[in-house]
Amino acid sequence: MKKDLVSIKDLSNKDVADIFELTAKLKKNKAKFTKVLSGKTLALVFQKPSNRTRVSFEVGMYQLGGNSFYLAPHEVSIGVRESVQDVAKTLSRYVDGIVLRTFEHKNILEMADASRVPVINGLSDFSHPCQGLADVYTIKEKFKKIKGVTLAYVGDGNNVCTSLVFAAARTGLHLNIASPCGYEPKKEVLDQAKKVGGSIRVTSDAALAVKGADVVYTDVWASMGKEDQAQERKKIFKPYQLNSSLLRSAKKGCLVMHCLPAHRGQEITDEVIDGKNSIVFDQAENRMHVQKAILIKLLNR
Repeated sequence: MKKDLVSIKDLSNKDVADIFELTAKLKKNKAKFTKVLSGKTLALVFQKPSNRTRVSFEVGMYQLGGNSFYLAPHEVSIGVRESVQDVAKTLSRYVDGIVLRTFEHKNILEMADASRVPVINGLSDFSHPCQGLADVYTIKEKFKKIKGVTLAYVGDGNNVCTSLVFAAARTGLHLNIASPCGYEPKKEVLDQAKKVGGSIRVTSDAALAVKGADVVYTDVWASMGKEDQAQERKKIFKPYQLNSSLLRSAKKGCLVMHCLPAHRGQEITDEVIDGKNSIVFDQAENRMHVQKAILIKLLNR
């Protein structure tokens, strides 16, 4: 029976732990896994531009002995030239897995429902599960544990924030979120996470959220598809900039994260993102390692 990765909320605690365990093995001994997906092909269907998601999946498949190919927005035009269902039904006759990077989350759900092969959410307006898993794995790698670590997320309650909420609930990570009023993560997301047992606190006070935090995380203030709101959001989110002043409220030597791409000088300053405590590029690298584990789990069945 095929399994998809639509959202971290659909994974069990064991699923997440297994992915992290395999990720560590992949990083330690890359040569051992060079043929594990030999003969397998992955389709990358992208409606949005990408740097890390595309490259990490393509290189990851290559390192596992498989193949991948990229379908740009103008080549498929999901929902315009061809329906999501027809794309899914066609591609799943050819390939062993599909990564969809799209605007509307309903496209992910429809693709997964219609496809014969595993579908991986490479980003939607609701969630970014590969990013969230890589982020929490990076924290585990740095602290040698997850439970008891406090992560403060400062900024928009967007798809990345949603994935961190679900990842925190599944791993025992303490998560503090600071967002302007009206820009918090969705109530249903928080309610679902709390049912799992997540330790999650939401506030509009950035300094309060980062107080005593081991890690402080931010993301762009206007995600792709919300560029028309960028100027308005700059004013609203200005007090939430991740800078040296805000970091004084966190633990001394706290680590800094950003999922990239970063708008330097807006949500994060150069001094912070390039500082000695930044692990931004470690988390970017771990996208590939975690996704390799996901690919093995889903495609090697």
